[in-house]
Amino acid sequence: MKKALITGITGQDGSYLTELLLSKGYEVHGMIRRTSTYNTSRIGQILSDIQDAGGRLFLHYGDLSDGDHISNIIHEIEPQEVYNLGAQSHVKVSFDAPTYTGDVTALGASRVLEVMRRSNLPIRLYQASTSELFGLIEPPQSESSPFHPRSPYACAKLYAYWMVRNYREAYGTFASNGILFNHESHRRGEAFVTRKITESIARILSKKQSVLTLGNLEARRDWGFAPEYVEVMWQMLQREKADDFVIGTGETHTVGEFVDEAFSYAGLDQEEHVEIDKTQLRPLESGYRAADTTKAKRDLGLDLKVGFKDLVRIMVDADMRAEGLEPVGDGDRLLMEKFPDRWWASD
Repeated sequence: MKKALITGITGQDGSYLTELLLSKGYEVHGMIRRTSTYNTSRIGQILSDIQDAGGRLFLHYGDLSDGDHISNIIHEIEPQEVYNLGAQSHVKVSFDAPTYTGDVTALGASRVLEVMRRSNLPIRLYQASTSELFGLIEPPQSESSPFHPRSPYACAKLYAYWMVRNYREAYGTFASNGILFNHESHRRGEAFVTRKITESIARILSKKQSVLTLGNLEARRDWGFAPEYVEVMWQMLQREKADDFVIGTGETHTVGEFVDEAFSYAGLDQEEHVEIDKTQLRPLESGYRAADTTKAKRDLGLDLKVGFKDLVRIMVDADMRAEGLEPVGDGDRLLMEKFPDRWWASD
């Protein structure tokens, strides 16, 4: 039985990756920060189901800012695979907390790499990188595109990216960067713009909210469906040789287009409910991003099934259901058609 350690297991990607690995027979260990309240809502049902089945999912208190914690966990578990998904990952927050973002997001990756090196264990590392690295670089962006980070978060991720490359070249560490473009789902945190939109629509329909406030509607992103992206994370660590890959749909849309599609799908008039709040604007905005996935298609067989409109409908339906409303239904139908044997929970 393979063992995997996931940092950031309680996040969107961590929860989906946990389900994927469990479906493949792994024993999964997750590192979580100690807080005064439990933050395991995304994996709560998984924990319950797995414990009922005999237990292959274990949580460990730890923090990417503490090298001793990381070392103790890795030496105790001796995993074959480590997925470093943990980070302070909110771009706007990183402007308010740049030092903390650097400590966790940048140096956290260094701590993991150094513990792996010193352990002499045959561990393979997946490092969660980001399209935020590209900043203002003209699209489409590929593995050979230059970087121009435009936030403390992106700068921290760029440090982590190069440390992965450095350890791979200097020590032969099996470490791969997944340069993932935006990937969403109904498990996305409510502070992220796509989920903020779809959750607000459900709350407006249930009369709990009347106005959705947003910042820059002109920001352009390449949005995909998170469960498909975590499958690629796993694939990257099954290769014979470590490498870095850009993952995305190659299709780009503005935040405004996401609003248009979501409100139209839900039968709402956005003019009545959407307001611009300039305090939500970032000090610096990233540019137009679209993934060039030529390499991933060639070497990983990348074939993403969920397009932009599909994603919006899936998320709106899920948030309507969570609010106790009858979903429109197209999103649910799309999931059944595209993923009849899906491995993740149907929540």
